[in-house]
Amino acid sequence: MIVRVVTGEGAAARDAAAIRAGISSRALMQQAGAAAADVILRRLGDALGGGVLIMTGPGNNGGDGWVIARHLAERGVPVRVHEVIESRTGDAYEMRTAAIDKVSLGPGDGSETVVVDALLGTGARGAPSRALADAVKTIEQRRAAGAVVVALDIPTGVDATTGASKLAVRSDLTISFGTVKRGHLLARGECGAVVTVDIGLGEHAELADGAPALVDEAWVAETVPAIEVSAHKGTRKRVVIVGGARGMAGAVVLSARAAFRSGVGMVRALVGEASLVPVQSAAVEATAATWPLAGSDFSALLEGCHAVLVGPGLGHSDEARRLLQTVLEVWQGPTVLDADAITLFEGEIQWLSAALAGRQALLTPHVRELARLVGISDDEVTRNRFEVAQESAHQMGASILLKGVPTVITGPAGDSLVSASGTPVLATAGSGDVLAGIAVTLLAQIGDSMKAGACAAWVHGRAAEIANAGRPVRGVSMSDVVDSLAHAWRFSSASPASPILAELPAVMDDRIGVLE
Repeated sequence: MIVRVVTGEGAAARDAAAIRAGISSRALMQQAGAAAADVILRRLGDALGGGVLIMTGPGNNGGDGWVIARHLAERGVPVRVHEVIESRTGDAYEMRTAAIDKVSLGPGDGSETVVVDALLGTGARGAPSRALADAVKTIEQRRAAGAVVVALDIPTGVDATTGASKLAVRSDLTISFGTVKRGHLLARGECGAVVTVDIGLGEHAELADGAPALVDEAWVAETVPAIEVSAHKGTRKRVVIVGGARGMAGAVVLSARAAFRSGVGMVRALVGEASLVPVQSAAVEATAATWPLAGSDFSALLEGCHAVLVGPGLGHSDEARRLLQTVLEVWQGPTVLDADAITLFEGEIQWLSAALAGRQALLTPHVRELARLVGISDDEVTRNRFEVAQESAHQMGASILLKGVPTVITGPAGDSLVSASGTPVLATAGSGDVLAGIAVTLLAQIGDSMKAGACAAWVHGRAAEIANAGRPVRGVSMSDVVDSLAHAWRFSSASPASPILAELPAVMDDRIGVLE
């Protein structure tokens, strides 16, 4: 099932659509609470023996908390509910009435080993009010004392659309209802592991509002073509990487190594003269040549290839600009532009759009590179990464892979995908070169720039998670990530167990690696 990444308003619209179609709000609340209780029972196991404190607010998020309280109590879990503010909606009050005789009431003594944040949901805006703010501080104190914190739908104080927060719960596990919220992906540090559960929205989870789909392992496994037993280097595709100015051979080496780790059949590197020997020494599987001076020479070097990557270590010189223009004139096939190849066209989006017309093209900018290309500020791209990526892809007539947290991949028709895999390991020089090497391989093999970009982003992030597992961020290099690609391509055949629709791992702790 496709899981959408929505704004707070988008989440409310999906609930409203289901209710208009005849699914009662009470039924949605009951299924949400039951699904969340199921996740808590499965994931927290023995920790529940120390008791669960559920802190409820006045709205439907509090009602969800009361449903969880009843389900856990009926399974023999000691449950205490602290009504920070009494229920004010009809559904929440009904759930309270059904559960209140099965639980203890009051703030507890601090010995509970699990604390559930059922204070505010996705409709909340701004900082919590006084009583709720005090409750947020209490939850943080309990967490600091060793309790596991579970947030319902989104941690209280985190904006579901922007991820912004002033005073917010930091959860170890967030159980999201029906959809992933943008805020989960923009505030991963506050959300911990994110588990999205089915609450019975059915077809109403799919509204025609342009909400992007979350890229997951199953989709990548289905999209990336298998390498057949009869394969040869031609069927696995040939790619050309253009870059590697003086002092920048490493960028091409990382791209080439990532391409080979992603299943390409052949890599040819075209680099500056000073980089030729270093590239051939470090990327021994690749063939290499120096940048040609004439277009006819380029044509010969590009003959037989299936996709071209331009940009890793290309530099910002006049020579680099002329080289890039020549490549785009001579080569009309699938193209990936990364790093310097994007920066060289700062403020020239219309020229670049015309140069890329008629081909499958993928640009892989980070925030500053996209800001320079389209002529806006870095902050504007950061605040509106979903919208800016969509508008830029439409202007360019090409796919845009906007790197960051999360990575947004948008096609020229405006449809978008979101990849949330990865760790802070990727926040270092060379990360984009690795991603570009994966992307050009997949573009050659898949033939669709948006799908290739989305699969590349997910696998890139997954390799970082594997490299980071069990060790701190500081101890992992890009070479480790490239080596971990060998394991990132091993897909699981298992689907998430009902009622789970999607799962995202917890964020990193720089001292101990992945927090499971």
